[in-house]
Amino acid sequence: MPRGRANLKVIRPAAPPRPGRTPPRDDAPEGGTATQRIVESITSAIAERRLMPGTKLAEQQIADIFQVSRTLVRQALNQLSRDRLVRLEPARGAFVAKPGVEEARQVFEARQMIESAMVRNLCRDITDGQVAELRAHLQAEQAAVRRTDIPGRTRLLADFHVVLARMMGNEVLAQLLGDLLTRSSLIALMYQSSHSAEASFAEHVAIVDALARRDARAAARLTHEHLSSVERNLRFDPRAPDLSQVLQAS
Repeated sequence: MPRGRANLKVIRPAAPPRPGRTPPRDDAPEGGTATQRIVESITSAIAERRLMPGTKLAEQQIADIFQVSRTLVRQALNQLSRDRLVRLEPARGAFVAKPGVEEARQVFEARQMIESAMVRNLCRDITDGQVAELRAHLQAEQAAVRRTDIPGRTRLLADFHVVLARMMGNEVLAQLLGDLLTRSSLIALMYQSSHSAEASFAEHVAIVDALARRDARAAARLTHEHLSSVERNLRFDPRAPDLSQVLQAS
């Protein structure tokens, strides 16, 4: 995708606006709904890796896409800034965030602590029906990987972790993990992750197998190894090319 172009999917409400309708007033009740639609659309575009780090998010362009006022767009960008997905720069505007190396390491450290404990606890209470639900999710992952549906497989591979959190009946945990996963998508784009979708899928299968056996130790270990593998395949310290070798090779 060309750098700098925002590829936003407009998430419409149940009843589409009538042609020629004027944008909602900033104090109208539907203003909050419009703001949330913008937040969800940009978040989805980041999570599915359709928006590159550093992409400029022009207020007027977004307002035109969603047919709302720039005030509502500004509210959405402020919320995304608080979530660390957007960077606001005085006199320059809003940009998709570009997480630094230390922030990236901290995101994965947080995921390690949360997710290893999460699957260990889930092992105690997981039902056969939930195992079947996870198997169905794995089938969807596999189908997306096979047909090279990049946005679809990216979303499904990330959703796997949120599905685990929701099975614990903890919506706060699921939301927290969802935020970390969206930031992980930015990190993967920023540092050119070489961890393949096929590898992630295989690691998810192993985690579900351990959950099906109610093997808490194995599930926690496999989750730790999976996240370590994802982080290890990020290019945090890319080597500068040897100019003489590059030019001689050409």
